[in-house]
Amino acid sequence: MLVSPSLLAADFLHLENEIRMLNSAADWIHLDVMDGSFVPNISFGFSVIDAVSSIAERPMDVHLMVVQPQKWIERLASAGVSCVSFHYEAAGDGTSALIREIRSYGMKAGVVINPDVPVEELFAFIGEADFFLVMSVFAGFGGQRFMDSSLERISTLKSEIRRRGAETMIEVDGGVCNDNASALREAGADILVAGSSVFKSPDPAAAIARLREA
Repeated sequence: MLVSPSLLAADFLHLENEIRMLNSAADWIHLDVMDGSFVPNISFGFSVIDAVSSIAERPMDVHLMVVQPQKWIERLASAGVSCVSFHYEAAGDGTSALIREIRSYGMKAGVVINPDVPVEELFAFIGEADFFLVMSVFAGFGGQRFMDSSLERISTLKSEIRRRGAETMIEVDGGVCNDNASALREAGADILVAGSSVFKSPDPAAAIARLREA
């Protein structure tokens, strides 16, 4: 099980310290990029991504919550990002082409869906995408409660991936904590994105370890 803590919940007054902690404790570093249009919130842009990249020793895992994800791929590659996921709802018919573009820069490509999108929509991209990000809350804000219906969606997707003999990983984001980590793993999750349950913990490194061992 990989753990990709979400910087959206980090202490931005001490971001350097947070990144150095993740360098020793996390598997990936998750960055949520929001444009205020695709989701009703704005997070951070390339000034923060570049700063994180300058000291990050773990793969940077960028989740694009933007209207035109194709505009930012080359810039993300130049910033040293390792994994880029974008919403199927934003890319639509251009999803396969965008997967190919991301991979052409040597990055892993992920396709994201919100809870109201049938998980079967991702079946078309099994074998193309490196991973799928199944949102267990609606994208746009941290600290939301985990939606239990996500477990069945993950299980359905994992079963189809296995049926096809593919190696596509499943990432889960939204309300992930120690209470549901085991169930997520059993359902088929490979990567857990956790924000509040890590950064609001008295010992974030220990919280990451508990999630990984779930």
